[in-house]
Amino acid sequence: MIPITAGQIAAAVGGTLYGPDRAASAVSTDSRRIEPGSWFVPLAGERFDGHDYIGMALEKGAVGCLCARLPEERRPDRAYVLVQDTKRALKDLAAWYRGLFDLPVVQITGSVGKTTTKELIASVLSQELDVLKTRGNLNGDIGAPLTVLELERRHRAAVIETGMDSFGQIRYLGEMIRPDVAVITNIGDAHMEYLGSRRGILKAKSEIFENLRPGGLAVLNGDDELLSTLNLPFETVRCGLGENCQARISQVEDLGVAGVRCLVTTAGGSYPLTIPAPGVHMVYAAAMAAVIGERLGLSGESIRRGVAAYVPAGDRMRVERLAGGRTLLNDSYNANPQSMAAALRVLAATPGEKRIAMLGDMKELGAAAETGHGAIGRLAGELGIDLLLAVGPLCERYMVPAARAAGCADVRWFADRESAQAALAEAFGPGDCALLKASHFSGRFDLTADYLRTLFT
Repeated sequence: MIPITAGQIAAAVGGTLYGPDRAASAVSTDSRRIEPGSWFVPLAGERFDGHDYIGMALEKGAVGCLCARLPEERRPDRAYVLVQDTKRALKDLAAWYRGLFDLPVVQITGSVGKTTTKELIASVLSQELDVLKTRGNLNGDIGAPLTVLELERRHRAAVIETGMDSFGQIRYLGEMIRPDVAVITNIGDAHMEYLGSRRGILKAKSEIFENLRPGGLAVLNGDDELLSTLNLPFETVRCGLGENCQARISQVEDLGVAGVRCLVTTAGGSYPLTIPAPGVHMVYAAAMAAVIGERLGLSGESIRRGVAAYVPAGDRMRVERLAGGRTLLNDSYNANPQSMAAALRVLAATPGEKRIAMLGDMKELGAAAETGHGAIGRLAGELGIDLLLAVGPLCERYMVPAARAAGCADVRWFADRESAQAALAEAFGPGDCALLKASHFSGRFDLTADYLRTLFT
């Protein structure tokens, strides 16, 4: 972050400055991670109020803070900017700060694959440009503004991921990001509980175009049936296998756990790509990365090299080799019907003595919970998965009976992760391949990955 003064902050957020006009070189919402020279933004939640930690933040070296109420005792050597809402002020500050930079910004949303696509795009662009990208999945009302506030003069591009669970959220973030390139990866079932239907999800995701800058580019999954219905008033590139796509994917070769090869052909060139991550679905993210790299003037060699350099973020289809020739497909970060189906297909295509899937409930599906879990159970049977360990009430109600009806050889249900974990450890023999996949709120399957590493490393 380039240094900004308390006076600039006050003007940017429409607040009132109390104290000296000191400069800050970073912004933080976590008092525990304050470093000298930072600016502290206290946030209030149902169970906490960051205002209680203003004193701690200032003591650790913060030069000032936003606040919805002034502390009873103020330090004369520290700055305080009084605002009505600190969360809103954080976004307003990031919006003002974004205006200090003239560089291409890519904003990404979608139901599945946002982080993967962000990482692939950033990997490509970083071959020739200094790129700021969203760290991890910090893609919400707090993470996105903090990402924008990490921009520095050295950066030549930014790739920012944005998530949502309600109408208006993508618009809210877009007002701050003001993208030059807007990307939608797909329209799935995630957040159906809040948005009512896939059409509702499409409407919410399409808010990304409301703040697309003049001359901007939309990049879409061209094989997504709902995204194909969009008729946008600006340049649009669809990426996919279909004839309607301006970036055509062809010659797809599934290399199993080694990754995928494909050819992406655009109006500007042809790119043979090797993606070092399993799953045929990866070709869409790679095609989008190629399109955006081409748009920003990168060479074909840089595009190919950037795709080949992709590294999965966090617990997203990470292939881990364990003792005894065991293979762990650690895709435990999150799940919805589309991503779980893709993960099961990767498992089915992976050689192994036995193929084991430990799957948990998929949350926030609303009325689609029955069809979503049932479809995954049927797919497990159709793909010939040897052992299905299902965790949670939704799996018990819908996934388990569907898997048994579809002929899955061995289906077991567990009320909690720990019980399923013990069964997996017992069944996970030499030469076997196991998949971990569940929603955030289904019991921390990442801890099961940790447990397996301690047993088989």
